Amino acid sequence: MTKKQITVLLERAEEWPAAAQEELARAAINIERKHAIVYRLNGEERDDIRKALAEIERGEVASRKDVKKTFDDLRSA
Repeated sequence: MTKKQITVLLERAEEWPAAAQEELARAAINIERKHAIVYRLNGEERDDIRKALAEIERGEVASRKDVKKTFDDLRSA
């Protein structure tokens, strides 16, 4: 099914009875849950994120000048 077909179907569904719209919504939610990819952090990743957030809170971040230089260096590599 193409995006256009989905759009047309959803537009038609606006005219359906409320019960049918609710059924469609429940089905869509179930499909989304089934196909959603949820990444689970491991302990090390969680710790790394906490450390990084603490660094940000302490103001330990690169200056705009440093970031620009890094990107310029990468582009010229």
